[in-house]
Amino acid sequence: MGLIERVILIVLDSVGVGKAPDASDYGDQGSDTLGNISRVMGGLKLPNLGNMGLGRLHKIEGVAPALRPMACYGRMRERSKGKDTTTGHWEIAGLYLDKPFPTFPNGFPPGIIEPFKQQTGRGVLGNKAASGTEIIEELGPEHQRTGDLIVYTSADSVFQVAAHEDTVPLAELYRYCEIARKMLDPLNVGRVIARPFIGEPGSYRRTYNRKDFSLPPTGPTLLDHVKEAGLDCIAVGKISSVFSGSGVTESIHTDGNADGMQKTEELMKRDFNGLAFINLVDFDMLWGHRNNPEGYAKGLEEFDAWLPRLLARMTTTDMLAITADHGCDPTTESTDHSREEVPLLVAGPSLRKGVDLGTRQTFADLGQTIADVLGAGILENGDSFYSMLLE
Repeated sequence: MGLIERVILIVLDSVGVGKAPDASDYGDQGSDTLGNISRVMGGLKLPNLGNMGLGRLHKIEGVAPALRPMACYGRMRERSKGKDTTTGHWEIAGLYLDKPFPTFPNGFPPGIIEPFKQQTGRGVLGNKAASGTEIIEELGPEHQRTGDLIVYTSADSVFQVAAHEDTVPLAELYRYCEIARKMLDPLNVGRVIARPFIGEPGSYRRTYNRKDFSLPPTGPTLLDHVKEAGLDCIAVGKISSVFSGSGVTESIHTDGNADGMQKTEELMKRDFNGLAFINLVDFDMLWGHRNNPEGYAKGLEEFDAWLPRLLARMTTTDMLAITADHGCDPTTESTDHSREEVPLLVAGPSLRKGVDLGTRQTFADLGQTIADVLGAGILENGDSFYSMLLE
C-alpha cells in the first residue's frame, strides 16, 4: 500500500471564504460567508480550525493566523458555471459544467407541471421560487386539506416537492420525485428534492427524511475512479444522492451535522481503504438559506469543538481534507447560495504541515490530489498538489 490508505473528505456545505472574482455575474458582490458571520457575531471561536490554518487564508474575526499551522491550507476557486450543490461537488470530483443547470425563477411551465399532475394523480400548489420554510407555512394547511403537492424552486436548478408525512407517505413522495426526475432529465435540471415535513399549521418543520434525486454525472468522477481501483468509496450524508449513487460502495444516511459527525467518528474506527466522502448539510439547509448567522456560528463552533476527536482517530496512513461546495451568506438579503471561493485544509500525521497551497484555480485540484494519493488514476480535470504535501 502507499503512504496514504484512507482519505476523509469533509464538505462543510456552503462555508465560503469570500466572493469569487466573477461574483458580480451572480449578484453576489457582497457575499463572504465566514467573514461576514464573524463580523456580525463579533468574532468566532474556532481554535482548532484556526490551528489548522483557517485564519491564514481569510480574514475571520476571532480567528488569528496561526504561526505554525498544523495543516496545509489554501483556497479553491470554482471553474464551472453555477453555484449549486451538484456543480460544486461534481467539480471537486473532477467534472466541469460549461453552462449552469437551468433555473426557473418564474416557476415551472405547464409543459412540466401538467404531465407531473397527470402522472402523480395529485394537484400542485405553489409552483414558484420560494423559501422552503415560508412556502410550507403558507401552503401547508391547504396541502393537508386537499392532498395537493407543494412544488417550488429557488435560484438553483431544483424541482422541490414538499408534503406532510401524515398526508403523503414518504414512499409515495419519493415515487413522485422519481417521476419528476425522469421528466426533467432531458432538460438537465440539477436536482429533484423530496421535502417532507411534520407538525401543525404555524409550527411546521422539515425533517431529515429529505431525499435528493440528482442528474447522473456526465462522466466518470473521483468516486468512480476510487471504486474501479478496488477501494472503498463511502458516502456519508447526501453525497450518494448528489452523484446518483455512481461510484459509491456504501451510503450512510445522516440526520444533520451532529449525526454526521458521530457517524464519521464511528467510520474512523472501521478498517476500510479508500475514500470517506462526507457532507455536513446543516450549515446550508438550516442556517444559510434561513439567514440565521447565530445558528451558523454555533454550528461552526460545534464542528470545531468536535474536530480534535476526529484528529485523534487518524493513523499515519490517513489524510483529512476539509472544504466546501459554495457559499450561502446568511448576513445578506439573499437566501440563496453565493458564488464564493472555498477553504482548503489538508492534514495527516505523515504529511507536511504549514504549506501554503495557494488559490487553486479549480475545485478539481482536490479531487485529482485524492486520486493521486489513493492511486486511483487521472481524472478528467484538475492538477494534483500531492507533491506539496510530502516531506
